[in-house]
This record gives sequence, structure tokens and C-alpha cells, in this order.
Amino acid sequence: MKSKKAQVLKYTEIFEPEKVGGYSVTIPALPGCISEGDTFEEALKNIKEAAQLYLEDLKESEIPEETKPIVVSPINIQL
Repeated sequence: MKSKKAQVLKYTEIFEPEKVGGYSVTIPALPGCISEGDTFEEALKNIKEAAQLYLEDLKESEIPEETKPIVVSPINIQL
């Protein structure tokens, strides 16, 4: 029996602070893969688990390619 070689995939996660506290987090390359947590660390743990379950449900040919790093920067706009 052949053993399956483990893959390490890298995806960009987007964390957004919630008004009521905690964070919501998404992975743009994995549509519908959303999680949350009361702290940043909890949200990070939860999204990793959600992504693993999301990817385990896909056939190998359906796994999205790794994303290129995204740069996010705030800007000031005067009106």
C-alpha cells in the first residue's frame, strides 16, 4: 500500500476585527472557508482547522493553487 505524501500548502488569510470583539477570518483562495475566534490566536487555530477540513473534502485535482502573498496597507484620503 502506497503512503500518501504530505503536502504543505500556503494560503493568505484575512483577519477582520469584529465590533463585538474577536476576529472573523477568511481565505480568499478557498471560497466559503470562514472561521472566527475570540482572540487572534483562536481565530488562527480555527481557520487552520477549517482549511484542513475544506481541503480534505476536495479531490486532489480540485485543490486550489497556493496564493501569492498579498500586501495590505492603509491609506488616508482627504475629502
